[in-house]
Amino acid sequence: MTTTTLKAFPYRYDVVGSLLRPANLKDARAKFAAGEITADELKTVQRTETKRVVAEQVNLGLKAVTDGEFNRSWWHLDFLWGLTGVGHYDYQQSYKFHGSKTRTDNADLVGKIAFNPDHPFFESFAYLQSLVPDGVVVKQTIPSPTMLFRDNRSDNWHQFYETWDAYLDDLAKAYHETILHFYDLGCRYLQLDDTTWAFLISKLNETADDATAHQKYVGLAEDAVHVINSLLAGLPDDLTVTTHICRGNFKSTYLFSGGYDDVADYLGELHYDGLFLEYDSDRAGSFAPLKKIWNGDAGKRLVLGLITSKFPDLEDEAVVKARIADAAKQVPLANLALSTQCGFASTEEGNQLTEDQQWAKLKLVKRISDSVWEA
Repeated sequence: MTTTTLKAFPYRYDVVGSLLRPANLKDARAKFAAGEITADELKTVQRTETKRVVAEQVNLGLKAVTDGEFNRSWWHLDFLWGLTGVGHYDYQQSYKFHGSKTRTDNADLVGKIAFNPDHPFFESFAYLQSLVPDGVVVKQTIPSPTMLFRDNRSDNWHQFYETWDAYLDDLAKAYHETILHFYDLGCRYLQLDDTTWAFLISKLNETADDATAHQKYVGLAEDAVHVINSLLAGLPDDLTVTTHICRGNFKSTYLFSGGYDDVADYLGELHYDGLFLEYDSDRAGSFAPLKKIWNGDAGKRLVLGLITSKFPDLEDEAVVKARIADAAKQVPLANLALSTQCGFASTEEGNQLTEDQQWAKLKLVKRISDSVWEA
């Protein structure tokens, strides 16, 4: 599926999603977990801080703003736990980040997957929507459905479904209905965050000489394309849906490395309006796969994550501009945009930089974008 007209978003400068959690929000979460404050008291702190960071983003001149993911502890698990049929358990293992260990929370199936009309993210979105002034769009981020058939989360699917395909169809339907409900609440810009493609980059390369193992990951890639395109089918034309292809982001560390070559064809098949692609280090490989990922779709924008959110040092503007020009050899400049490579706090722990350094990074994104696309 291709379109001919670019939507307003992703904008030429855009924000990926998560923002550093302030100390008082972290403290309130800890007190709530310890039973020292109520859920309403936690919500009061969360909303106060959400209002502040929305104002900061608006003051920076961002056209789309997020709630910083202040309503959750994990970028993915809090949302998954809110779906009907998903439970919370202790995985007993940390995710294998390079140089750091995470908490051991995880999600698993406890029944058939379905849309939950009382998902707590809907209330959070409604509050966020109430904060934005005219001319500014709320960007809602949620994890991709692929995150539910990874990391042991769907190992017990056969307890609830006769076939794997029936499970995937229910998952796509639950997401489709969830996105429609966000739309009914006023959402016009939604992003599915996804580490599955980076996982597949690693696994497809690793198993290149083992046909049986390789086919397992080819199957996962094909399932991902099927589920994503199924959930996107029939959504309103004035809703923008993008994805962020993430290599992992925890306390400034990462999970995966490798260029996009092995998954470029699959990414090119996805019916998103835009893809946020991490390109902040040599781990991301070259721009050569961009042509396949874009796939000649005049209505699709690729957002280059050339500014790192992991470290405080500001990138050289001339170097970033040169890299954008290099990427434009693969994809028309009009179909490119700029962002940080990831959010700043995929979990509440956050990356190793200060809030002032976070805003400086986003100012840099806007300054460079204004220079490149307004020149």
